[in-house]
Amino acid sequence: MLEIKNLSVKVENKLVLDNFSLKINDGEVHVIMGPNGVGKSTLTKVIMADPNYKIVNGDILYNNESILKLSTDERARLGIFLAHQNPLEIPGVTNSDFLRTALSSRDGQNVNLYSFIKKLDAAKDDLNMPDEMVHRSVNKGFSGGEKKKNEILQMKMLEPNFIMFDELDSGVDVDALKVLADNINDYKEKHTNSSYLIITHYTHLLKYVKPDYVHVLKDGKIIKTGDYKLSKEIEDNGFNFDKIGEDEIVGSGLSE
Repeated sequence: MLEIKNLSVKVENKLVLDNFSLKINDGEVHVIMGPNGVGKSTLTKVIMADPNYKIVNGDILYNNESILKLSTDERARLGIFLAHQNPLEIPGVTNSDFLRTALSSRDGQNVNLYSFIKKLDAAKDDLNMPDEMVHRSVNKGFSGGEKKKNEILQMKMLEPNFIMFDELDSGVDVDALKVLADNINDYKEKHTNSSYLIITHYTHLLKYVKPDYVHVLKDGKIIKTGDYKLSKEIEDNGFNFDKIGEDEIVGSGLSE
């Protein structure tokens, strides 16, 4: 579904991704782990065409087509979705209006109001969100957990194919995390071809949403790839690269 080929990226003239490659097939869950400042969140921003990041070389392919020339909204219409680490507040725009506008923009036609309300109510109930939250301004006055639930609400309503979670588990208590994970797993079961890229420091979310591949990022490139056991090793040892070790794995989710 998504292939990143030899991607090098600079921000403020600093190289943050260095000849980075990764291939994510349909239905796979990939995790990027690493300490602060190694380029984890940069990857999601580049995939979503953040103008603050300059691509020096390389390519990003979505369903075998380059998306480098596409704007953020064009990439979103293709089915690429990012759940933000720190979701923005949008005063004066309600959740309901925001989602109706997004769906209308994606589909190029007006949204059937009855179908929209029915779907929104079901998604809201799945997330244990009170009724009034859909009529409040987007993320205005929301707690950390409520903001993350709102990101998953958007995912459930927009039904993207390639989904990125940038530290979804940060600022979320145990009960809210379980609700988020249950909704992600339910979405995976209903959208079997959807693929996921999870950015995290911890194994909190991974205990519920099991990854196919875990990649360790250092100095802007992947240095090791494994399965869920690798995330547990990191949890036990921290990002101690002497203990984790480094390898040059080809395959196992990495582009050749």
